Amino acid sequence: MLSEIEKQVLEAISDTHNIPQVAYNLRKNGESVERKVDEDITIVTKNDKPGIDVFIKPGTKNKSVHIPVIISKAGINDVVYNSFDIGEDSDVLIVAGCGIHNPGNEGSQHDGIHDFKVHKNAHLKYTEKHYAQGEGKGKKILNPKTILEVYEGGFVEMELIQIKGVDFTNRETEVRLHEGARLIVTERLFTDYSQKAESHITIQLMGANSSAQIISRSVAKGKSEQIYYFNMIGKNKCAGHIQCDAIIMDEAKVTSIPAISAFHQDAQLIHEAAIGKISSEQLIKLMSLGLSEKEAEEKILEGFLK
Repeated sequence: MLSEIEKQVLEAISDTHNIPQVAYNLRKNGESVERKVDEDITIVTKNDKPGIDVFIKPGTKNKSVHIPVIISKAGINDVVYNSFDIGEDSDVLIVAGCGIHNPGNEGSQHDGIHDFKVHKNAHLKYTEKHYAQGEGKGKKILNPKTILEVYEGGFVEMELIQIKGVDFTNRETEVRLHEGARLIVTERLFTDYSQKAESHITIQLMGANSSAQIISRSVAKGKSEQIYYFNMIGKNKCAGHIQCDAIIMDEAKVTSIPAISAFHQDAQLIHEAAIGKISSEQLIKLMSLGLSEKEAEEKILEGFLK
């Protein structure tokens, strides 16, 4: 049973879409509290450590799995290991939202380690949403680690989103792409006050004709700090593109450190990065339509992170 506050947190990290939700596993304050499976999607509790194994049958199409995590107490330090096996020729959506409501002065932390095997010609869309709130002084910390092995012809779309309220995050993403495999990563991150965020994304293009694209967009306000480490390695005939755009405001700090390494003569890798303030022309245009400066600013940030 969820309290009204827990329902609010769950709503913030849920993803609305048109694909039927057929399986889920709800984790609250360090324990699995509710689960549903169907004939194509199996969820099993791990025996050796906290977490679950999710199995998607080969050929499963147009289905989704939700694995929300809610922490609503202070002083919780939750670590979970989740594994996903995405069968050949399947096409599924997995939504992994994590939300913290910290009402006290002790910290609350969730570390989620997810590893995926995406088999031949499978298509996975993976959405990860993070959100935190709470009137207490305790820190709200979310540290996700995602490891993907994408086999021949596989295609993965990742959305990594931090909405607001997280005091510290260290995000780690590691991907290996085999022959003909494709990857698109869209990262959107917001920080304010004294919050700190680090994001490490490493992609190895192992197979011939593999390709990857990273699109990172962020907004840093207040005295917050963001650091991005992007590392793309081409080990075969492949194509890769890193694009990092950030809006910086107030006394915030943003650092972007992209690296591309080619170990094959037919590897084509590109990186682009831009950090800057909100354009005054955009502000003036919206204010001429009747918006206050604050409203115009919020409209621009909303569109930038959409």
